[in-house]
Amino acid sequence: MTNAILAVLVAGAATLVSAQTPTKVGIINIQQAIIATKDGQKAATDLQARFDPKKKSLEGMQGSIAALQQELSKGSNTMAEAKRTQLTRDIDQKTKELQRASEDAQAEFEQEQNKLLNDLGGKLMVVIEKYARDNAYSLILDVSSPQTPVLFAANGVEITKEIVDLYDKNAPSTLPPAPKPAAPKAAAPKTPAAKP
Repeated sequence: MTNAILAVLVAGAATLVSAQTPTKVGIINIQQAIIATKDGQKAATDLQARFDPKKKSLEGMQGSIAALQQELSKGSNTMAEAKRTQLTRDIDQKTKELQRASEDAQAEFEQEQNKLLNDLGGKLMVVIEKYARDNAYSLILDVSSPQTPVLFAANGVEITKEIVDLYDKNAPSTLPPAPKPAAPKAAAPKTPAAKP
């Protein structure tokens, strides 16, 4: 009988201790963290550089349309009907081409951006998991999405900066290594031709 009472007391004490052990919770803005890492900043710069030519092309198309609209506006009273009709058709056609090109460029940009975010996000998740284990976190919430509303968070639970710092410190950079200069090739020694 005494053993049964002792077992109940031990179980009750264990429950009380586990109930008093605080659950450590952290929050992170994962999108902000990805962009704040050195790899994220480099990826954003590279992506922008890759799409700059398309952006300039779209701006050129806009300029061409604006010039046609200005020509139509200036000569609307004195221009022949056929010329006015042709300019209107050209403006409509170029506007449709611009819209199509803009939509295609935007879709391609978003696809590339999502690919980079997924790649960097996967790498960042490894860091977050290690950080959570090393620092005894029970739960880490991503607050970058409106689907995870956090109504209150104490000052000490935001870990975005710590994760960015840890990622930058430990992650290998995505920068390609500098090319090594080619070693000069040694010329094969010339042997005198054998005389018959």
